[in-house]
Amino acid sequence: MNYIVLDLEWNQSPLGKENEIKQMPFEIIEIGAVRLDENLKETGRFHKLIKPKVYRELHYMTKQIVHLTMEELDKGEPFFKVMKAFLSWCGEEYIFCTWGTMDLLELQRNMKYFGMGEVYTTPLKFYDIQKFFSLLYEDGKQRRTLHYVADYLHLEEELQFHSALNDAIYTARIIGHIDFERIRKNYSIDCYNIPANKKEEIHAVFDTYEKYISRGFETRDDLMEDKEVLALTCYVCQKNCRKKIRWFSNNNKTYYALGICREHGYIKGKIRAKQAENGLYYAVKTTKLVDEAGADKIREKQNYLREKRRERRKRLALEKKKA
Repeated sequence: MNYIVLDLEWNQSPLGKENEIKQMPFEIIEIGAVRLDENLKETGRFHKLIKPKVYRELHYMTKQIVHLTMEELDKGEPFFKVMKAFLSWCGEEYIFCTWGTMDLLELQRNMKYFGMGEVYTTPLKFYDIQKFFSLLYEDGKQRRTLHYVADYLHLEEELQFHSALNDAIYTARIIGHIDFERIRKNYSIDCYNIPANKKEEIHAVFDTYEKYISRGFETRDDLMEDKEVLALTCYVCQKNCRKKIRWFSNNNKTYYALGICREHGYIKGKIRAKQAENGLYYAVKTTKLVDEAGADKIREKQNYLREKRRERRKRLALEKKKA
């Protein structure tokens, strides 16, 4: 098994978001990667510039961040050719390591746009090294820049940041510096491609929570009527919880529920209803143990939303009466 430490630089529409191509808001212009073996020893490096085809000028933000000119990029190779070489270089068995969550999303968008077919067809398991640093050294929620972490860990900084290969090298050094073996069980899942059917749905159990990723549904209503999506189980013993507060939401995108497991106590449920690249709706549901204070937060949230709806109904009734 190889670890492919990947970093990308990309460009966007220089004329603003209203002029971007929806299917590909960011065009990859540089790819850098470091390949590590199962013992985290470096076995190769990959670096290519990609000749832009969609956005032929650099966005002003891109100019400020990357150290490339359009003249240099015009000497690059077509995306399709670069990706074929890159995938061959990766080997047959590998898992991506990235700094943050964006690179794999944009990689797959570019691959689809440039007609590479279905290289990846299911959600991708990967290691988010930015998240790993936060879990090991901070609160698990804070997200630091690559430069910040290199400084924090006192790594040698002889290479310029915001170059795809250099950033991949720094990320690989961080992997070698942290307790990677202990933290790698906290993997991430990229959902550019969602589960195709019920059999492929994901139930990933971690130390303190469980993550469930559903298959796709035609509508959000269909999604939120599915029994598996609405189920509330204890991730420790996998037994059904008795619902104390049923699923509720204020925006049809994020839903909350509270249940109780006889053996392990309160279970908090959270569903994020999302729309995949293929237009279908899917759920990312997390369940975790909470104490009495955590249960009270769910109750307070529900009461707050109930009061807001009550006030809105009163206001609409008054407006109607005046009319």
